[in-house]
Amino acid sequence: MNPTLDQIRRCSVAFDIGATRTRVHLKDVGLVVDEPSVVAVDITTGLLIAVGARAEQMEGRTPEHIRVVRPVSNGSVVDIAMAQRMLRHLLRDKLRTSWRRAPMARAAVCMPHGSDPLAQRAATETLFGLGARRVELVDTLICAAAGCGLPVEHPEATMIVLCGAATTQIAVLSLGSIVSAETVPVGGDAIDHAVVQHLRNQHELMLPSQSVRPLHHVFSSVGSAVGSTEVYGRDVVSGLGRTVLVEADGVRHAMRTPLTAVLDAIGTVLRRCPPDLVADLADRGITLAGGSALMPGLDVMLRHATGVPVSLAERPDVCAVQGLGAMIEGRVRPIALAPLSA
Repeated sequence: MNPTLDQIRRCSVAFDIGATRTRVHLKDVGLVVDEPSVVAVDITTGLLIAVGARAEQMEGRTPEHIRVVRPVSNGSVVDIAMAQRMLRHLLRDKLRTSWRRAPMARAAVCMPHGSDPLAQRAATETLFGLGARRVELVDTLICAAAGCGLPVEHPEATMIVLCGAATTQIAVLSLGSIVSAETVPVGGDAIDHAVVQHLRNQHELMLPSQSVRPLHHVFSSVGSAVGSTEVYGRDVVSGLGRTVLVEADGVRHAMRTPLTAVLDAIGTVLRRCPPDLVADLADRGITLAGGSALMPGLDVMLRHATGVPVSLAERPDVCAVQGLGAMIEGRVRPIALAPLSA
């Protein structure tokens, strides 16, 4: 699908349904929903127990009759019915008055670059179930570039790396269109898994899932004076809790290993671009966006690997929905929207 800016401006709501968080931007109001894409359901009765942040706190702590599910995976809706229930609950109180005055006739949603027709159909059906009569699918890379305030309409190269929970999308844009793009199945979840596996293999320790991300902030900054730190988890053999001293270098190496695929994808994107555009990046550099871009030390590692400047977007976690919200409100200069299947 290839909507025009005029078609997008007719939309009243913008959605960014990600694997980690769901964000909703209401036209002329702003960001009204920013919650984790998590649902806790009672499997015996089918009733929702919790949605969003409260459901995320229950993950790994529930009895047998309560199941915590994520209806979105790899940026695509995998459980349409559960995604509709999640969105309906998140939007119930925040948008009830607005929708009574102006029912949601059109909605716009961010879709990962190169998403297949099945994923596009799932997103469309999900929003149809909420009352939308028409759904416009917009490339997430275009939305993120607009949300970062990048001058993508100029005849100069602009490169963006969108780091999500399950995937990383990379693109070079010029004259409002995507010149070259690549998507790799590596994101924040893969880095979390690499850290957990390192602790399991080297220290025979199982780390609680809620403790992985804070550990990044201890170890991932380049040049940190921290040589080691104490980590508490469950012993693999005995099953009892214990504390071990973990070296920083080992954890940093485990975190860098999955990121080699991202570096290879950046090289692939640059090789596909004309030399003139690649030369522009020496001055303009790379812009980091997405929730996983907030990981400390990621920008420094990319700068050392590519040799070009790397900057972090002002609000990298919400830039995609902010860009799509700017489009529906007509605050974006004319740009060409590339087909999602390109």
